[in-house]
Amino acid sequence: MADLSFIVGIIGNVISILVFTSPIGTFKRVVKKKSTENFKWVPYTTTLLSTCLWSFYGLLKPGGLLVVTVNAIGSLMQAIYVILFLFYAPKETRAKMAKVVGILNIGCFGAVVLITLLAIHGSVRLLVVGFVCAALTVGMYASPMAAMSMVIRTKSVEYMPFSLSFFLFLNGGVWSIYAALLKDYFIGVPNAIGFVLGSAQLIVYAVYKRKRQPPKDIDREGSAQLVDVEKQEWDTETHQEKHLNKVKSLPKPSVSRQYSLNKIVKSISLTPYELQSYWHQNTNSASSEIKF
Repeated sequence: MADLSFIVGIIGNVISILVFTSPIGTFKRVVKKKSTENFKWVPYTTTLLSTCLWSFYGLLKPGGLLVVTVNAIGSLMQAIYVILFLFYAPKETRAKMAKVVGILNIGCFGAVVLITLLAIHGSVRLLVVGFVCAALTVGMYASPMAAMSMVIRTKSVEYMPFSLSFFLFLNGGVWSIYAALLKDYFIGVPNAIGFVLGSAQLIVYAVYKRKRQPPKDIDREGSAQLVDVEKQEWDTETHQEKHLNKVKSLPKPSVSRQYSLNKIVKSISLTPYELQSYWHQNTNSASSEIKF
């Protein structure tokens, strides 16, 4: 049983590290755009406090090496995320977040450690820290619920990272099994709740991922513009066809008119003397034709 729990604990560590690394893609986007946009900062502050306290719990618990190692790594990574969020967040958000980080991640964590070490002794110490860690772990799993409410309100999953929800789901399931093998209720109860909440997040993501379609107004506007363009092209072609038909239907000039035009064009190129002779010749020809 001990070997099985150790193997499950190793798997849990791997999945937990994947949970801690899953926001890397989000923060690449934040750094690239130099803005936190509509991403929520609450999950990172609560997870930082949770991992710090679980590291402390692992130090107090006999055989808690696996708990210490994974949560120490998690604390380091969450601290990096919090610092990046503070750096790129808007001024108002930064001020509010800085207060919460100071109260929770510095004040509360320091108070728990000091009170536990100075005022509580023996097995009660592990009991108190276990209760606090369990409560914070439930808060960590519940923190993405704010993103879920935004997904339902906006009908868009853009600001709900799938990888975080997916690995929280796996993390809760594996650590629930680990806790059941060791009969550690402080680890088991919050992770079982996390498994249920992670399942709910994945369901919401799947539902609204399918519903993400282009707005109907845009489709209608695009269709209307396409109809207008086609109508304009049809009108242009019809007008051109009518114009060509009109040109074709014009009466052709008679022979006499063509002959007169030729005489005019020819007379333009003659000298005055040639012109006089030309007109005299043509006048005589016309007279002879009349007499005939």
